[in-house]
Amino acid sequence: MKIFSMQLGMLGTNCYFLCDEEAHVCAVIDPGATGSKVAAFAAERGFAIDKILLTHAHFDHVGGLAALHNAVPGAPIYVHALDTDEALNMSHGKLIYTDTYADGDALTVGAIRVRILHTPGHTQGSVCLVAENAIFTGDTLFAGACGRTDFAGGSFDGMLASLKRLGELPGDYNVYPGHDAASTLERERRTNPYLREAMAR
Repeated sequence: MKIFSMQLGMLGTNCYFLCDEEAHVCAVIDPGATGSKVAAFAAERGFAIDKILLTHAHFDHVGGLAALHNAVPGAPIYVHALDTDEALNMSHGKLIYTDTYADGDALTVGAIRVRILHTPGHTQGSVCLVAENAIFTGDTLFAGACGRTDFAGGSFDGMLASLKRLGELPGDYNVYPGHDAASTLERERRTNPYLREAMAR
């Protein structure tokens, strides 16, 4: 398993490429603002885009979907069903999807198994994606912080419940958030005030 990342758009959204090096396929996680750059990045490294996975449907995470879908029309696009409501998801009309996933679902990218954790709080349909020793947390868990809960569909109590769930996962994971720097789950358990508050509940 190989992970690449690039920052896209004015808000510096992290777009990730979860790659099976033997099968030469990858999943794109949150294509950000520029789908053509995402498609070119994967092609230059010899990976076919097998799936597009969304942690949630806010505009800064889905803005590149139309161009990416045009570049790789055969790749399914997954989002949680609760984030398909335009009145709540702040996609500004940029959301495109072909499939929905729910808590406990699992997908494969080549030989890599990706498990879906529903982690509402930032949005009703926010998810985290777990693959081997990596967890892609979208705007749920950041290094030293958590996502905003004051948008439509947000909930601070929901966020704390989701953070508690992440904190109680067994073992350690590399944490790849939707913005800013990567971290580890153990580091966040020790130092992140929001995660610590959640786990104390």
